[in-house]
Amino acid sequence: MTYHSLKTPSLKAEFSDALLSSLAPDGGLYMPDSLPSFSEDELAKLGAMSFPDCAAKLARHFVDDNFTDEDLEILCADAYDFDMPLKTLTGEILDPAMPEMVDEYILELFHGPTLAFKDFAARFMGRAASHLLKKTGETRTILVATSGDTGGAIGHSFLNQEGIKVFILYPEGGVSDVQQHQLTSMGEHSNIKAIQINGSFDDCQALVKQAFADKKLTKKHSLMSANSINVGRVIPQSFYYFWTSLQLKAAHPSRPIVYAIPSGNLGNLTGGLIARKMGAPIDVFVAGNNANHPFTDYLLSGEYTPRDSVPTLSNAMDIGRPNNFPRILDLFNSNHSEISQVCHGAHFSDAETEAHMKKIYRDTGYLMCPHTAIGHLALTDFVHGNDRNFTKVTVSTAHPAKFKDDVERVIEETISLPASLQASVDAASHKHVMTPTLTALKAYLNDHA
Repeated sequence: MTYHSLKTPSLKAEFSDALLSSLAPDGGLYMPDSLPSFSEDELAKLGAMSFPDCAAKLARHFVDDNFTDEDLEILCADAYDFDMPLKTLTGEILDPAMPEMVDEYILELFHGPTLAFKDFAARFMGRAASHLLKKTGETRTILVATSGDTGGAIGHSFLNQEGIKVFILYPEGGVSDVQQHQLTSMGEHSNIKAIQINGSFDDCQALVKQAFADKKLTKKHSLMSANSINVGRVIPQSFYYFWTSLQLKAAHPSRPIVYAIPSGNLGNLTGGLIARKMGAPIDVFVAGNNANHPFTDYLLSGEYTPRDSVPTLSNAMDIGRPNNFPRILDLFNSNHSEISQVCHGAHFSDAETEAHMKKIYRDTGYLMCPHTAIGHLALTDFVHGNDRNFTKVTVSTAHPAKFKDDVERVIEETISLPASLQASVDAASHKHVMTPTLTALKAYLNDHA
């Protein structure tokens, strides 16, 4: 598999180079030149595998000769050593023997070590990068901007790995208290550095892009991005859509499938769309936005208007300039009509989000984080008045305890922290505070990289 730059399609790279360089030399995002397709027999075999085995088979189509089949099997088995349950709102796990009347599930992607869906992409990416750097003896300095969960997942994936230093930029007041503890508790003398930016997530993301646009800085520190501008973050996100949709189709073969995704930077949706293009049996994706909704507006109007982000309860989605929008355009040759047939969008206020969290908890006992609640609201909006009988899936992106203060306030009950989160809260916190300027970032990198 080769990759091309979205700015200059003639600029090509193998997976290893695309992963370690993050952006193409012209500053463009990388995308695969083509996507694999599978016969019905091949789909059946992939669906019968465990998720790690299926992920390894899919990854074979996207990587290069620096990875053997055995390498990928070991990498995926190590990366995906946690559950990924499809649950009903009342707690039952997907079972092929379930009656056909069961038509709604929550895909819980928060059972990894940092309790967020970002673990799937971060753990694959971290292990793939380490595999390559061990071969060459090279080093990398990773710059990552986070609106909440990305930084924790990347930090955990690269913690104490030789030859790699990680600098996590996060917005002041733009992550939950628990998320900030995760970001800042990896050790004062570890290879992970947390930087609080006096600004928004868009400021953090813009600063990372400025750093990569500075050729001298990039070369000096061997910069690598772990944000979803790196195609090595986006490709693994297709794997869980591919595999879980095969499980759902086996259990409910007569119904089309719709996935609802809480959406901010659009990397999760892009992964799902890639899976669909590869033949995953998914009919529709529903993108749920908060008050930051340029993508929903695009679906409705055909006009894309990025804007400054505003803070909301669902902070990980507070993104006004989603990085992955150009990748979605590329997948559909910029055909708005085709995109809007596959993608439905809806956006919701904090008040609507809180009311829905409370209602679902009171009615079913299921506790949603604010992001998951927006995904579920968007799904409800989509199916209202739709006469097709779908198998409905809401993608749950984070454990509700990561937003403990807000969740407790909304449901008016106390919730406990899982052990891993409690350990982060109890650990010493270390961070550097910085203005959102390239000059300040350069100075910090020169002192600590």
